[in-house]
Amino acid sequence: MPESPPAGVVRCQWCSSDPVYQHYHDTEWGVPEYDAQKLFEKLLLDGFQAGLSWITILKKRDRYREVYRGFDPRFMADQDDDVLQALLQDPGIIRNRLKVYGARQNARAWLQLGQETDPGKWLWQFVGGQPKVNHFQSFAEVPAITREAENMSRALRKAGFTFVGPTICYAFMQATGMVMDHTADCFRYAELS
Repeated sequence: MPESPPAGVVRCQWCSSDPVYQHYHDTEWGVPEYDAQKLFEKLLLDGFQAGLSWITILKKRDRYREVYRGFDPRFMADQDDDVLQALLQDPGIIRNRLKVYGARQNARAWLQLGQETDPGKWLWQFVGGQPKVNHFQSFAEVPAITREAENMSRALRKAGFTFVGPTICYAFMQATGMVMDHTADCFRYAELS
């Protein structure tokens, strides 16, 4: 992982001055991730973001990792309604009923998918198994949805997932380096393209 750059280095326009956000941008966003467990975590985190800012999720990520035991899909799939009701009282996570219950549903769908295929490879198929490197000059050029994200969204929904619309799927693709959308003026662009 690269070290965070000194002050004054140019980052993607969406990255605020918040140190948590900058660290995420500088070390994680757009870096190809192939580990299935980490992909599962990031897919769920992107779903939790729906309607919220990403920094909100980043600041709650550690608590999510605690309550979901490192995003263990078996643990999550086995949670009963009483456990989920208790989670809805936890201020350390997003206390949205649909998202909390959706996380259990997504864990169950993930386990089912894992019985049929390697979920990590399955997700990467939507970009042909390797990162798609974009060469956007400005943030205005970066799309919110692509055909690949629409295809992923349809396939995930068919597999039983929730909170996996095309915008969420594209954000997930960006976060996991399936697509590299650092803009050309960003210091990470040269390192990842």
